[in-house]
Amino acid sequence: MSNDPIRIGVIGGSGLYAMEGLSDVEERTITTPFGDPSDAVIIGTLEGVRVAFLARHGRGHRLTPTEVNYRANIYALKSLGVEQVISVSACGSLREHLHPGEIVIPDQLFDFTKKREYTFFGGGLVAHIGTAEPFCPRLSALLADAVAASGGTVHRGGRFITIEGPRFSTKGESHTFRAWGMDIIGMTTSPEAFLAREAEMCYAVMAHVTDYDVWHETEEPVSVEAVIRILRQNTDLAQRAIRRLVPILATGERTCECGQSLATALITQPDTIPPATRERLALLVEHRLP
Repeated sequence: MSNDPIRIGVIGGSGLYAMEGLSDVEERTITTPFGDPSDAVIIGTLEGVRVAFLARHGRGHRLTPTEVNYRANIYALKSLGVEQVISVSACGSLREHLHPGEIVIPDQLFDFTKKREYTFFGGGLVAHIGTAEPFCPRLSALLADAVAASGGTVHRGGRFITIEGPRFSTKGESHTFRAWGMDIIGMTTSPEAFLAREAEMCYAVMAHVTDYDVWHETEEPVSVEAVIRILRQNTDLAQRAIRRLVPILATGERTCECGQSLATALITQPDTIPPATRERLALLVEHRLP
């Protein structure tokens, strides 16, 4: 087992790492200061590159969107050296032109959750992270290119609203989200994207449209059956896109600003930070503190 940093991480369903060409597979059980991740991290070699895979809801889909320990998941990947995170997620379409089976790479995020731990910070250390552009534009563009080159229909950009779940929307909510200008809807991208930014990671979402939520008058309302059917149909597409993207990320430079997110975000006077807090957050902030 090598201790070399693993620079690329994938968060999604457990089927993602059961892909052709993944070799030298190992499992690592990681404990973090924020608790345990959703599952063991699966590490394998893909196109000559070591990649870390994490099942967001645990293998077997055991965790509700609210029960997912997003902080532990992001921290665990960070502890391995991950700098770039590809999220694979299901979403509902709030627009007529975004059809089930297609892919959206969103560029905006609206947080409508209520019960989650949103930040690593607190306990005597305050950071105000910038999230005007919540997804890495460089990684998002490369991900969209990879999906298109793999034969998928991809939509570049879109406003992604995250709801608490685990229930689906009412019609009143769905129509309201449309009136607000939202394009797609899901249950897991917040706070995952914001925590990745606090960890100075690049983060982009491959959002698989599985349904029209419940607003569409001539389409069936969203159901678990519909979501699973589309995700299974799209598994090969997601795997092809990831295989295509990984070597590009491994050889390219991070020309975005994601890796400097904390440079101007920490506001607490360093000599007032409690030692226990500094130790708990050392992986994230030690390089930013005197």
